[in-house]
Order: sequence, then C-alpha cells, then structure tokens
Amino acid sequence: MKRSVKSNLTKGIITALSCSGLLLANSALALTPPLKAAIDSPKEPKIPSFSVDYLDKSVKPSVDFYRYANGNWIKNNPVPADKARWGSFSELAERNNFLIHGILKSASEEKYSSTSTPSARQKVGDFFASGMNTELIEKKRFEPIKSQLDSIAQLQTVDQMFKLLADFHNHGLGGIFASGVDADAKDSSIYAFQLMQGGLSLPDRDYYLKETFATQRAAYIEHLKKMFVLLGESNTAAAKDADTVFKLEKELAQESRSRVDLRDPIKNYNKVKAVDLISGSKVVPWQIYFDERGIHDLPYAVVGQPEYFEALNKIVKAHSLDEWKTYLRWHVLHEAAPFLHDAVEAENFNFFGKTLSGQEQQEPRWKRVAKVIDREIGEALGQLYVEKYFTADARQRMAELVTNLREVFSEHLQKLDWMSEATRKKAMVKFERFVQKIGHPDKFRDYSAVVIKRDDYFGNVIRADAFEVARQIARIGKPVDRSEWMMTPPTVNAYFNPTMNEIVFPAGILQPPFFDITMDDAVNYGGIGAVIGHEITHGYDDEGRHFDADGNLTEWWTESDTKQFDDRAQKVVEEYNSFEALPGLHVNGKLTLGENIADLGGVSIGYDALQRALKKDPSKRKNIDGFTPEQRFFLSFAQLWRINIREAEQRRLITVDPHSPGPFRSVGPLVNFQEFYDAFGIKSGDPMWREQEKRAKIW
Repeated sequence: MKRSVKSNLTKGIITALSCSGLLLANSALALTPPLKAAIDSPKEPKIPSFSVDYLDKSVKPSVDFYRYANGNWIKNNPVPADKARWGSFSELAERNNFLIHGILKSASEEKYSSTSTPSARQKVGDFFASGMNTELIEKKRFEPIKSQLDSIAQLQTVDQMFKLLADFHNHGLGGIFASGVDADAKDSSIYAFQLMQGGLSLPDRDYYLKETFATQRAAYIEHLKKMFVLLGESNTAAAKDADTVFKLEKELAQESRSRVDLRDPIKNYNKVKAVDLISGSKVVPWQIYFDERGIHDLPYAVVGQPEYFEALNKIVKAHSLDEWKTYLRWHVLHEAAPFLHDAVEAENFNFFGKTLSGQEQQEPRWKRVAKVIDREIGEALGQLYVEKYFTADARQRMAELVTNLREVFSEHLQKLDWMSEATRKKAMVKFERFVQKIGHPDKFRDYSAVVIKRDDYFGNVIRADAFEVARQIARIGKPVDRSEWMMTPPTVNAYFNPTMNEIVFPAGILQPPFFDITMDDAVNYGGIGAVIGHEITHGYDDEGRHFDADGNLTEWWTESDTKQFDDRAQKVVEEYNSFEALPGLHVNGKLTLGENIADLGGVSIGYDALQRALKKDPSKRKNIDGFTPEQRFFLSFAQLWRINIREAEQRRLITVDPHSPGPFRSVGPLVNFQEFYDAFGIKSGDPMWREQEKRAKIW
C-alpha cells in the first residue's frame, strides 16, 4: 500500500511512462534490525544495460519476439523475495536506491550546527535518522496517532466529523473522498480546487464488487480485525468494527466510477459554483469543510464525479456517527501503519504486500525510509542526488535527442493522410508550444518551513504533508506555476502533463537501459528515443488530444477527424483485449488505450529518428553483435519491458494500471509496424504476424 499526499492533491491527469518505474514504491513494510545493522552499505547493483546476452536464440523471433529478446534474462532474474515484480525499471531503481543510500547515510551521520537554519542536507539526514530509529518507534507504539484517535472519539455531530475530516485532509490523511488543487482543465492558466471520489483502502472498487476478488475481500476483513485488535480492541469488538469499515467502503465503492470511466477527461470535468455545492447538500456541511481547510471565497470547484457526491449525502445519513468514527479510526491507523511499531507495520505488510501483491519479504528498512523521504521532501533529496550524479553534459545530450524526436513527430503530423487540414493546423500550433523539461527543476523547492525532527518519524511525514497541502491550497485561483515538476529528480519514470502541454524526464531515467552513452544509436533510439516519442504521443492520445495548445480541455477536432481517430484507436483496443496475462485474465484495451497508443507512437517516431541519424552519418550503418541497426532498435525496445511478476501483483495491475503488462508492451506496438517484420524476416503465417487490415497506425 502506497500512501501519498499527492493522491489527495491532484487529479492525476498526468500520464506517466510506467507505474512500476518509480523510485517511490511500496512503503507499507515491516520492521528490520536496529539502525547500525540496517544501514550497512548494500552491494552495488550492476548497470542494467542493453545486452544480447538477454536473448534466447532457441526461440525464433517470428514465433515469440518477447521471449527471443528477453528469454535468458527472464530465466536468470526471478522476482526477488522483497519485490512483487522485477524488470528493467526495477533494476535501474535499485541502482538509484544504492546511490541515494550513500547520500542519506552520510547526511544522517554528519554533525550540524544547532544555531543555524537547517539546510536541505540536514533535513534529509534528520528525516532518515528518524525513520531508522526503530528502538524509539517501537517504544512509542501508538503515541504518534493518539491525538487523531482522541479527536475522533470526541466527535458528537456530523458537522464536527466533517470539520475533523478537513483537518485530516490538511495533514495528508485521507478518508470519505479525495480533494486537491490542480490547473483548471478548461482554464489551464489558473489553479482550481478539485473534488474526487475516494475513501477506499483496497486498490480499486472492483476489489469490493467483483467475485474474482472474493478471496482478497475475506482476507481484508481478517486484516481489519487484526489491526483493530492490535489497537487494543477485544476480538468481538474488532470483528464488529471490521464489518463496519468494510460495509462503508463497499457502499462508497458501489458509487465510484470504473478506472475506464475515470480516463475520460470530459466526463470527469464538472464545474460547480461553491454556493450551489453548499446549498445543494442536505447532509455534507461543505461550508464547515471549506472553512477548516482555509478555503475562503471559493468561486467554484471542479467535481470529478458528481453522482458520487450526491450519493455521499445518502450514505452519510444512512449510518450512525459511531460507524463513521470507526471508519475514520481505521483510516488513521491504516495510513499511519508504515510508520508505527513492528507489530502494526508487519501486519500491514502481510496484507498489502503479501496478500495483494504476492511479495514474500519486506525491503530493507533503509530503502523504505528512503522512498518516504523521496515522497515527502523529494526535491531536497533530489537536489543532493543531482549535485552528485547528474551532469550538465547528460542534460544537453538529452535535449539534443528530444529535439531530434520532435522534428520527426512534426513531420509525421504534417504528412498524416487521415487528418484534415483544419485539425492539422491546430495540432501543429499545439506542437509548436510544446515544452520539455529534462533532469531536474531549475529551482528546487524550499522546505525551510517544514520542521524535521530526528525523533519523530510519523510527525515528520505529517508535517511535510501539511506543508504540501498548505502550499497547494494557497494557490487556488492564482496563476499556474509552469516551472513546477510532478516527479522528483531520482524517479525512474517520465510523464506528459496535458494542461501544461509538456513532457518531463527526471534525471533518474536518463541512464541505462533507457539512455546509454556507450551504446550505438540504434540501442538509444530504441530506448530513450522510444520513451521520448511515447511522451510526445501522449499529447495526441485518446485523452491528450482533447487538450489544445494552451492546455485547455476543449473540442478542437473536426467531427470527421474524431471518427478517423476513434476507428484507428479501436484497432488498438481490440489488439490489446486479445492479450491474456494469466489464464482467463485479459488486458483491458480501453483502460490501457492511452499508453498503448503512446507506445505505438514511440516506436514509430524512434525508428524514423534512427533512420535520419543513419542517413546523416552512413558510417553508423554497420552490424554489431551480428545484428543490423534496425534489429538492434527493435531488440532494445523489447528489452525495456522485460519483467518477471508475481501472479497476485499481475492481477492487481490488470485491474488498476493503465499500462499493459511488459510482454505486451514489448511486442504490441511492433506487430503494427511493417519495418519490424522486414527486419527479422517475419512472414504471413508466422505466429508474430498480424494481418494488414488489423494493424493500427495513428501517429
């Protein structure tokens, strides 16, 4: 289970390269040995470069290209006991973790002046020390959440409950619904307050509603009981409270939209005047909630799912205050669990790590604490990371690659045979205003207002969350800060933000296997080139295409062009619907459509950029390791998505993840691409062959 204040702050419309590639990962893990033993230097991981040694040449590329490109790696890289999945993103994240470990260890051991203002380095070091002080955390037991639990116990009215909920939201704690501040999708120049469905503990509404998750539901109820017992309740009381929590969450789940519906930016934009929201609610006291949040004179809110909030009035009224108090107690306990003593943290991992993802063991504690720091004061940590490990040369080389890929995509737009001139003209204007960010922010966030104490781990988390929430709330109605980043520099990922019309590449991903200065152009264009193309294409996928040159949600396509796009996109939906991740478990082609379109565009753009490079310098057209540049390009792309994954984690990701599983990302785009068939001599009748009429070509 990953707790993040950002989930309560943004709509989540940015589109990332991979959900599995973040440095931020599973933080709900159990306790490890004392400080000294826990932070002893780990072994340096190998650099996860492209390699022909990963190939399984006993498999023909015309039969199973994913196994051909990755078979030996798959055989030799089982999922580690402390992971739910293991792939190229994981390998690079492990290397970044190793580098960050050195930063954190030295920062935590350094002596600082007690009279000077704490530097970013001291805050990072003190945060790390607080998380590694397991003896003190064990001694405190439930003391870190006593004030929250006491406040819940004192509630006497629904109005008081929503005032307390607002206070929880101000400190990064969730419950009942989600809220946040983001660019107004229809006026992207200003920040707007957002309201979204939320309040669930399981990964998705389907876990509460579908028969396929009956086993997980039963295990969740048992987990609830165990956690309430750990909190001090009798078995009888704990069983009753577990049933109450599950009942309330299930009702919220029944009113929640599906993951597919949540991908529709038009359907999920509903502007409501604040006065109408307040006057139209018979139960939820919005005025009290807004006042406690410090939100005054709010002109309007963007409500993502209006029917959820209409139903919320009925659900709140239908249940007693005592039931809601039980629900809130659970959410405080649940979200604090990764930062509490051994018994609570271990039980939290047993369910959210083992049961839901199949992870056998927890990661080392230092690694879990590092991920918390990256999430809470990530730009402070990122500043230290960039200073030590990211060079200006790497940033410049990446800028050149982006420029090359942009030129190719521009040519694609100008030559597109299915788009009318009216839509093409607007598409080109959007592309000309396209922004790229590489490596790290030009100015790092100032965390001087965040109090970090070496003896208060959970308090540090809460104070960092409160700082971030206050920072966001203060921006409502003000101009959007276009210099801001939504990922920290060490993150192994990239994203496109439609309201900013920008692509962003943190320093963390600008390393092998994605970007490798020691490799030939074919490998790099199949790696980082396809990644760049992927993010560019997101501006024109089934979600991104609805945003214009200024990042505003508006219909700027002609009706005929929309139909042309939808017809081509449907081929992508049908292709990925046919992929079976586990027996009887198929990819959801609609949920993954945006990422699949981006992968398809990434391959097309990356390949053409390679051809330009080879034409510019013919001396680069040579075989390496027995493969042509074209073959190495496709092999490099396929190796990006190598992965081994546990069954429980695969089932979870198929339900919640807008990205297709690695094997299908590896080959799904390629079978639409004639140049792939030509490179490996794949013919009609071969298992990898896809008939021309079924192939998708969009960008």
